[in-house]
Amino acid sequence: MNICVIPARGGSKRIPRKNIKAFNGKPIITYSIKAALESNCFDQVIVSTDDNEIAEVAKTYGAKVPFIRPAELSNDYAGTIPVIKHTIEWLEGHNNNTIDNVCCLYATAPFIQSQTISKAFQQLQESKADYCFSVTSFAFPIQRSIRITQDDKVDMFYPENFNVRSQDLEEAYHDAGQFYWGKAQAFKDELPIFSETASPYILPRYLVQDIDTMEDWIRAEAMHRVLQETDVLS
Repeated sequence: MNICVIPARGGSKRIPRKNIKAFNGKPIITYSIKAALESNCFDQVIVSTDDNEIAEVAKTYGAKVPFIRPAELSNDYAGTIPVIKHTIEWLEGHNNNTIDNVCCLYATAPFIQSQTISKAFQQLQESKADYCFSVTSFAFPIQRSIRITQDDKVDMFYPENFNVRSQDLEEAYHDAGQFYWGKAQAFKDELPIFSETASPYILPRYLVQDIDTMEDWIRAEAMHRVLQETDVLS
């Protein structure tokens, strides 16, 4: 069976109650739940949380919350892979189910679309990789990046590229922070996601926005409204 796991702990610091904070009128987690359900990829869509209020919101919008996540997996240092591993092993231990594939879908991914989830699953299968996760390109060549030093001066990370034209530099990508499809066994073995055993699913930059601060949140809401008005998001 295939499952979707949406990690959503209650202790967000920079944006309090982030996972159920209203985003353009709805708790932000509901966008992820809706996309997962509409993708028709999953036997179960599960929210892993330590928070009763998040659990109730999740269930209201169609997800299952079969357990409350243990405290040792709910602190600021708990990694994503151990949380997914816990969900897989809990389900296999309690329901005698065999989990084949898992999609970890973040609760704060309002730009995620159901067709993206299903296409990425197809890519996982065709590539025979352990993982398939979302990436997007950097807007500016990282080879020409600079740092600001302690005395407020400028220093290039790669000074050898000062005279190289931007179009001659290799394009670089970063994790889009939306989803991580993977074989259940890869999660249970805690294999690293950023490795040669992963297949990148490329997203356009206009569908990607990290949401870690209130400035990020305001920008994301504005982007989301525009994309809905132009029918980019359904």
